[in-house]
Amino acid sequence: MATVTFNIWRGDHEGGKLEPYNTEISEGMVVLDAVHQIQAEHANDLAVRWNCKAGKCGSCSAEINGRPKLMCMTRMSDMPTDKPVKVEPMKAFPLIKDLVTDVSWNYRVKQKIKKFKPRPPDHEDGTWRMFQADIDRVQEFRKCIECFLCQDVCHVLREHQLHDTFIGPRQMVFNAALEMHPLDTEDRLKNLKEEGGIGFCNITKCCTTVCPESITITDNAIIPLKERVADRFYDPLKKLFRLFKKNEK
Repeated sequence: MATVTFNIWRGDHEGGKLEPYNTEISEGMVVLDAVHQIQAEHANDLAVRWNCKAGKCGSCSAEINGRPKLMCMTRMSDMPTDKPVKVEPMKAFPLIKDLVTDVSWNYRVKQKIKKFKPRPPDHEDGTWRMFQADIDRVQEFRKCIECFLCQDVCHVLREHQLHDTFIGPRQMVFNAALEMHPLDTEDRLKNLKEEGGIGFCNITKCCTTVCPESITITDNAIIPLKERVADRFYDPLKKLFRLFKKNEK
């Protein structure tokens, strides 16, 4: 077994600092194992959020050596142990204590998104006819575990703190899952443009890079939504077509 030094952020919203801890690492351990071991051996009051330890609950999000990751899915065998491993809380959200941040803003934003509104059933038995390709398109978005790592790495939220004007990549994925569903009839484009602030995203793809579920957030969700918003509000030919159509009435 090797002894590894961890620099773990300790503190709350009023301030804090990185504290060094040494612990022994054995084969098969992940960062969350090491944090729990430090918690048991050296820092019983260390606050850390976790649940399933299987990469499916999204609870143990943190920044490991400056990169947003799930602690339970970051293997120690993949970490350089010749220097301290730095573990910090997510920076895009208010700090509660140590490694725990307040992510409740994400749920408040999600509640404001227009709900799923299906078209009337195609058949008398209450069922619909859909193409498999249309279902496959939105299935990817259903894999999101709401770890909010994509929100954390997004510079609009992380660096510029524009939480009041931009809903972030996670909520763009949620919008895409609804907008691209073959049965949905709701119109969310105006909300995406105004309340959602979709124009703030400059498609750097950093959100796609950190997604533990490998969702192609930028290419498959955000860009198609930006195209729909651009077609609706900025395409001069479509504006002219809508004007003629309106005058015909």
